[in-house]
Amino acid sequence: MPTPITIVDAFTDKPFSGNPAAVCVLEGERDRLWMQQVAREMNLSETAFVLRRGEHWALRWFTPTVEVDLCGHATLATAHVLWDTDLAPPDLALSFRTRSGELHAKREGSRIWLDFPALIAAWADAPPLLTDALGARPVAVAKYTFDYLVELDSEAAVRDLTPDIAMLAGVQARGVVVTAVATTPGFDFVSRFFAPQSGVPEDPVTGSAHCALAPYWAERLGKTRMLAYQASARGGIVEVEVAGDRVMLGGKAVTVVEGTMRA
Repeated sequence: MPTPITIVDAFTDKPFSGNPAAVCVLEGERDRLWMQQVAREMNLSETAFVLRRGEHWALRWFTPTVEVDLCGHATLATAHVLWDTDLAPPDLALSFRTRSGELHAKREGSRIWLDFPALIAAWADAPPLLTDALGARPVAVAKYTFDYLVELDSEAAVRDLTPDIAMLAGVQARGVVVTAVATTPGFDFVSRFFAPQSGVPEDPVTGSAHCALAPYWAERLGKTRMLAYQASARGGIVEVEVAGDRVMLGGKAVTVVEGTMRA
């Protein structure tokens, strides 16, 4: 049977911006190799596979090269697809079973809110290659569960960064998030995310990184609700709210491709 697959631009309300994710709604179990092959074929930063299990949904995420433990934009895209195709009632919150535990999504008008774990970054020494690969001098370096977090001295420094991607791939982490206080009116902080280690040279908008960025900047800015901009070429807006050991991630999504797979 053909398998439906949808490409959604997440953390945006305009096509061809934000972060594209492929969403594959399964009717039965499929093996890991097949899912990895589909993700490689789609060649997007993430492909999500979702399967109904009673009142919950089993959700997995794959880059073109690896399965990952946590992905924000593909979760937002998945929730959008389930509501948009009437696979889930629009007023019903969604519960996802994942490798990072149970995650939730709810809809408020055109905005989707994700309930994710807060990831606390601890101060760390810059690992070998990091500073040279970025070509920038950090104000601070920290490490959380998946990635290194590097603070630079200005929004301009983040936007102008041209890292050596091949060298950055040698840093032992899922990826590297680079951030600074925002000077663009209306935003609190900006970031970019590089993950060549995971087959993604630069991710357009990274929800999971904001699980660490939100508590990091909440402590420094003295506020729990903030508006963030990920300054990739496509760009994306992420609303964040720190609530104890959880981070709420808010954003919009738009469907750009609907189709079926025959493999």
